[in-house]
Amino acid sequence: MTVKKLDVVSLVCPFPLIEAKAAMAELQSGDELVIDFDCTQATESIPQWAAEEGHTISDYQQVGDASWTITVMKG
Repeated sequence: MTVKKLDVVSLVCPFPLIEAKAAMAELQSGDELVIDFDCTQATESIPQWAAEEGHTISDYQQVGDASWTITVMKG
């Protein structure tokens, strides 16, 4: 299993989601993408996209006042 880290802190929506989609396309089923972001809209758009694409959220944490980390396992 591969774990890829994606840092999109300071990018405004929709760019965190766009970057996440591109990074996920490079991964194999079962690999994980760890996304660090600070765009509040992405707190909804990334989990929604993951669910629609059949991916699994294996970890989701708020790590600061306005920053989060989410781990998405490719389905």
